[in-house]
Amino acid sequence: MTDPVHQELLALAQEAAHKAGALLRDGRPADLAVAATKSSPIDVVTEMDIAAEKLITDLISEQRPDDGFLGEEGASVTGTSGVRWIIDPLDGTVNYLYGLPTWSVSIAAELDGETVAGVVAVPMRGETFHAVLGGGAWATGAWEGERRLACRPAPPLEQALVSTGFNYVTEVRAHQADVAQKLIPLLRDIRRGGSAAVDLCDVAAGRLDGYYERGLNPWDLAAGDLIAREAGALTGGRPGERPARDLAIAGTPGVFEPLQRLLEDFGAWHD
Repeated sequence: MTDPVHQELLALAQEAAHKAGALLRDGRPADLAVAATKSSPIDVVTEMDIAAEKLITDLISEQRPDDGFLGEEGASVTGTSGVRWIIDPLDGTVNYLYGLPTWSVSIAAELDGETVAGVVAVPMRGETFHAVLGGGAWATGAWEGERRLACRPAPPLEQALVSTGFNYVTEVRAHQADVAQKLIPLLRDIRRGGSAAVDLCDVAAGRLDGYYERGLNPWDLAAGDLIAREAGALTGGRPGERPARDLAIAGTPGVFEPLQRLLEDFGAWHD
């Protein structure tokens, strides 16, 4: 039996993610342009990122005015309730800008510092992933009803399909390319989807054996990390650490530890 407060937070996250996803899918202007840049000239924000975050924070604030927020596009409120919402209104902005389908809306709820509910909506795939702490991971999509998620049985590492991502700072991405070059001969293959939240959910759904990336922020990770863990995946960063900006890893048991060891050996966490 899951905590009713967690279920209440999940339901609100689902509503917000559904409405933001519909706005992004149906409201994308034909002449969509870059509104701003972040870490580098190729790390972009569009007007739709900003509009989706406002929709989410307004909706949640109307129902829970005492909660805090941490959002990619600037939402930052401390709150007094013990609940903080961690929001990426559009994870995969460059994909969205180019009309590629792999982008998502990611919303997680923390209670007293622990992530207890998470939703990742992937509108162009017609899928939504969700989890509450201790309640398993679930998805809706083209199939009927909700489907419980479970990560794949662990293959040998040389048969593992692993996804990653690349930073928008030139020096960092060059180092990441070096790490990928060392890693790829040891795996089945590497994928690069463009949305960390979707990659984490694909580990949960058994579509990937593993995922790793350097340079992620809390809003990139919070919902997808919970969903992956509730589907039976292991997640972490450097050995003994939680996923963090230095390094985030998710993998099916049996893939996670050897992948983590290789990434540590290859110095995936530093320049």
